[in-house]
Amino acid sequence: MFTTVLVANRGEIACRIIESLRSLGIRSVAIFSDVDAAAKHVRMADVSVRIGPASAALSYLDIARVIDAAVTTGADAIHPGYGFLAENAQFAEACAEAGIVFVGPGVDAIRVMGDKISAKAKVAERGVPTVPGLAAPGLTDAQLAAGAITMGFPVLIKPSAGGGGKGMHVVTQQSELLGSLAAARREAASSFGDDSIFIERYISTPRHIEVQVLADRFGSVVHLGERECSLQRRHQKVIEEAPSPLLDERTRARIGEAACETARSVGYEGVGTVEFIVAADQPGEFYFMEMNTRLQVEHPVTEMVTGIDLVEWQLRVASGEKLSFGQQDVVLRGHAIEARIYAEDPAHGFLPTGGTIEALREPAATGIRVDSSMIDGLAVSSQYDPMLAKVIAWAPDRASALRRLVAALGHTAVHGVTTNIEFLSLLLRDGDVADGRLDTGLIERVVPTLDFAQPDDRLFVRAALILHASQWQHHDRGSLWQKPNGWRIGATAPSVYRLQVQDLSGRDNTEPTEVSVWGSPDLASVSVGGGPKFDAVTTIDGFDALTSIAGVGSSVFFTIRDDLLTFSDGPVTWTIADQRSRPRDAAEQNSTPELRSPMPGSVVALSASDGEAVIAGAAVVIVEAMKMEHVLRAPTDGIVRLDVQLGAQVTGGQLLARVVPHDVAAAHPLQEGGLAS
Repeated sequence: MFTTVLVANRGEIACRIIESLRSLGIRSVAIFSDVDAAAKHVRMADVSVRIGPASAALSYLDIARVIDAAVTTGADAIHPGYGFLAENAQFAEACAEAGIVFVGPGVDAIRVMGDKISAKAKVAERGVPTVPGLAAPGLTDAQLAAGAITMGFPVLIKPSAGGGGKGMHVVTQQSELLGSLAAARREAASSFGDDSIFIERYISTPRHIEVQVLADRFGSVVHLGERECSLQRRHQKVIEEAPSPLLDERTRARIGEAACETARSVGYEGVGTVEFIVAADQPGEFYFMEMNTRLQVEHPVTEMVTGIDLVEWQLRVASGEKLSFGQQDVVLRGHAIEARIYAEDPAHGFLPTGGTIEALREPAATGIRVDSSMIDGLAVSSQYDPMLAKVIAWAPDRASALRRLVAALGHTAVHGVTTNIEFLSLLLRDGDVADGRLDTGLIERVVPTLDFAQPDDRLFVRAALILHASQWQHHDRGSLWQKPNGWRIGATAPSVYRLQVQDLSGRDNTEPTEVSVWGSPDLASVSVGGGPKFDAVTTIDGFDALTSIAGVGSSVFFTIRDDLLTFSDGPVTWTIADQRSRPRDAAEQNSTPELRSPMPGSVVALSASDGEAVIAGAAVVIVEAMKMEHVLRAPTDGIVRLDVQLGAQVTGGQLLARVVPHDVAAAHPLQEGGLAS
């Protein structure tokens, strides 16, 4: 067995690998970029090495720097995790040249399976069924478009390299085809350094089933059952479970053997995953999609139903050990379900978020496992994938596992960063999810029906009480005239808080609500919008940490900076502006619609030039954040005035462009200019 292993990754997967290294008594080495210097995986490792600046291309994807870190620290093996260099054949070759073991399959297997075009051809030779499509090296957009038209719509555009749903586009009509092909190539090049793409027939009501395989160098190959990964958004998995509620025992055996045959076709060694697509109405028919030659994000659900530590067996196989069990020894017990926690805002189109985790609460209960990169004070960067953690629940049956997972998410709070936890809780309560009626389009259909928490009087009362208690503490030792108790000759005057909820870009998205508070925080009277008074008690306990408001019901994390109050009530995070310092007519509307970046990121395309006339709905600027593209479109007909350049790094809420209505442009041709002026 190895003595020192470098983990060539970051985030929750680096933490997960380090845990297995600890259990085996192996010295761990972490690498980190500048923005990850205080990350959890860095703190957990025995040794840590700075690998470069924030850009992944100059740090986690820099093969020479990673190899140098391994050599410098005396590592005899490198575990790549998933993403970054995990499926990079050049990296595996560089490890071999440096005399370091790459914890993964051989170079040939990575190369063949890393190219989805060659992978489909390889497995088809072994009789594994594949999805009909047009897949060949070097296809142009014109050739792909012609093939799609011949095949008929809908079609699915896929990058040949990489995974994680990045660069995948479903095209339902010919008018969308050329734009989708261009976007797919751009995203593939950005994410994987390879813009090769191909097309497949899009299977309606598809279910995404994948099979975990494990093989040693002596020819033994076993499968560890399947995982259902059909709950996806933009082809990115959100909820995964094992086993699938769709398959019967006969189909489970057939699909497992097809996965093993796929592994044998390339002489596979180590842990890998073979992904299949299955029509929901024909569960006995399955088609090969791709093989991931690495550990998967959703590997914990397989570990929990088999009792097999996949990371440990990756290390054992890489060090030359034989498998100590055969297919007949693999038994699936109970049911496990995993939910991915992302830094994103589902209530606002799943926009990526960021910020600093001010306070954190993670669940701890029977049957619950948390794989997490989160710690108090962690700065969440837009440079990398937005996944922060995974919450996994196991129980003897699926219904019990679902209940445990929903309860665990209800006890999870991430203050300072907006996450998808509320969305996950709502999704898991959906009737189709509960009954196992899944397909890859379910989330898109369900999202508009989900009842996300909305601002209400109760919310504004809680915010006003927190602000009131804050001011009371701040002025507690000041003079009588500074106390916010409303004392004056005659009737006591209230402290009035004029509050609005803000979105991620810092824009107000509710009408102002006035809350009047009389008395001290210990026993206050409150009125909303001039309505009747009622009593509310506020108890402060360690003001900067956990605060409970009696009579309102639950605990909240909160911070106050300038005129902004941010607080998290379980899975929901609110940002509320205290607008008392603003004039009452502050909601004035700009006659020129503005396009502002919804999140931190970079401008990857300008679809309109400065001074160009566009119609409402036309794409103007495309921003990429966390490897996802977001198109900003003209809200009205008019003239584009750009305020940003191609390649610019932008912040959330930054002005990118304006669309000047034609009548305004005619009246003020110079006043509305952007960069051109």
